Amino acid sequence: MRTICDESELREYVQAPSAAIAEKAIDHIDEVSARFIAASPLFMLATSGADGSCDVSPRGDPAGSVLVLDSRTLAFGDRKGNRRLDSMRNILGNSAVGMLFIVPGVGDTLRLNGTARVVADAPYLPRLTVSGVTPDLAIEVIVEELFLHCTKAFARSALWDPATWPAADGVPSAGEIVRGQHGTPVPAHVIDEALRHDARVNRY
Repeated sequence: MRTICDESELREYVQAPSAAIAEKAIDHIDEVSARFIAASPLFMLATSGADGSCDVSPRGDPAGSVLVLDSRTLAFGDRKGNRRLDSMRNILGNSAVGMLFIVPGVGDTLRLNGTARVVADAPYLPRLTVSGVTPDLAIEVIVEELFLHCTKAFARSALWDPATWPAADGVPSAGEIVRGQHGTPVPAHVIDEALRHDARVNRY
C-alpha cells in the first residue's frame, strides 16, 4: 500500500481538471444560486474546531429558511437540538465553514465555503420564524467560494429512486444504534418511540 503525501503524487493518478472546472468557483451569491438556496430545505454544515477536529451537521427547515442577506452573506436560524452545540462551538474557535445545499429530487447540489459567526439580537431573526418559534441565535456566513457540484454522486447512489431504497427492517433503527453504541438495557423500540415523540413535540 502506498500513502499519497502531496498533490504531485495525486496527479500521477488523477489528471488536472480543465480550466473551466478549476476556475468555476465564484466569490458571491449570484441571482440563480440564490434561487437554488431558496428551494433547498436541507443543507450540510461542515465545521472544524480550533484543534482541527471536524464535524458535519445536517440542517433542515422549510425551503426559503436560509436568508440571502446580500451578495456575500447568508444567514440561518439555530433550531432546537441536543444542545451539544458542536457546530457553533467549532465556529467560535475556527470561523471556516462549508455548506452543501440539497433540493429533493435534484441531483445537482450547490457548494459554498466561507467564514461564519454566531449572532444574537439580529434584526432579521423574525424572518426566521417557523411554526411560531423565532430562534434566539443565527449563524451568518460570508461567502468566499460558491460553485455547482454535478449530479454524479446522486446518479451513482440512485438516492432519489425509491426502487433502490432498502426495506425499513433492513436498516438499524435509532434505538438499535444507541443500544449498539452504548449498551443501554432500554429496549430499542422504547428509544425509537421516545425519539419520534421528541421530533413531533420539540420540532422547533
